[in-house]
Amino acid sequence: MPENTTPATTLTPYIACRNASDAITFYQKAFGAEPVSVQRMPDGRVLHAALNVNGAVFFLMDEFPEHGGLSPLSLGNSPVTLHLQVCDCDAVFGRAVEAGCESLMPLQDMFWGDRYGLVADPFGHKWSIATPLRQVSPEEMRQAISAL
Repeated sequence: MPENTTPATTLTPYIACRNASDAITFYQKAFGAEPVSVQRMPDGRVLHAALNVNGAVFFLMDEFPEHGGLSPLSLGNSPVTLHLQVCDCDAVFGRAVEAGCESLMPLQDMFWGDRYGLVADPFGHKWSIATPLRQVSPEEMRQAISAL
């Protein structure tokens, strides 16, 4: 690396999906994902895919149990939620549900200032979908949390 150069820092979700080929098609339909690249193993499994959703990239692969790569469907759940912030969460949420996501929490205007909802996709991954509505001051936030 050249002197005086700071490397870019990124954090990219990398998810395992049972039948990643179907997942790629599903994410195109549900979230408008555009495949950037897809590399396959000789047996047809997806070794690595990069998908772009409105400028945000995430990676996915097929399950590789022989290497410990399991999906939420094999594990029984996932503690991870993928957060998708968009200009029109109502449209994106509706599209996701229509494509086959399960609504876990319907969209609602939240105390922290977002319109927010939660879905689960058929591959076991949870997605929160939100649109910022307003700025909330730290004092408003403290009051709202105290009221919970």
